Amino acid sequence: MRFILVLLAVATYLQKTNYAGEVEQTAQRLDVNVGVQLNYLLALPKDYTQQKSWPLVLFLHGAGERGDELKLVKKHGPPKLIDNGKAFPFIVVSPQCPKDVWWEPIELTALLDEIIKNNNIDEDRIYLTGLSMGGFGTWRLAAHSPDRFAAIAPICGGGEPYWTRRFPHLPTWAFHGAKDRVVPLERSQEMIDAVKKNGGLPKLTVYPEAGHDSWTETYNNPQLYEWLLAQKRDGPGR
Repeated sequence: MRFILVLLAVATYLQKTNYAGEVEQTAQRLDVNVGVQLNYLLALPKDYTQQKSWPLVLFLHGAGERGDELKLVKKHGPPKLIDNGKAFPFIVVSPQCPKDVWWEPIELTALLDEIIKNNNIDEDRIYLTGLSMGGFGTWRLAAHSPDRFAAIAPICGGGEPYWTRRFPHLPTWAFHGAKDRVVPLERSQEMIDAVKKNGGLPKLTVYPEAGHDSWTETYNNPQLYEWLLAQKRDGPGR
């Protein structure tokens, strides 16, 4: 009797799920707005109103500056230099990554959209740079939006070499310390090699005596900014 009841239950299930034919699949569509919240520093050139458009540098900090205290972003890189009185001939945007997460391309893309909407930006001269976690974020965002930037300068970062298939055309200058024990030099080297393999002409500067801090010397070097400003999306700098 128990065996018969089991067979009846199975037969009822098969009838309800149309098991005799194929399982029905219905087309669906997800359509939601995802909110993005990022604190950021915005530095405009002193003579901002004197030009119709300006180059833009997006700076991504490292893991140690994550959180909700925006002053932490001024610890390194362009925000530190600006806080010490440096005047750059371009707009600098320096977002702060929330605690315990990594840079997300979708969020950074939303930030760029907002900055471009509300400021006078030359969209053919948008540059991307970052250090350590921000170096990884630079490689990742370049892969996500390969045609948005005029050049990238990742410092002591790395990523997945296959990402470079999306941006061999993008002018790239990477920096790393030979004695870096936090992020080994190999992480930058393998990305540079991958760009070359895909037809690009990237540059890699290695500081023989530097450890993880390869960013101080890099961001203090005027040649970095001269090189960035010489690049233009779809222009002669490529």
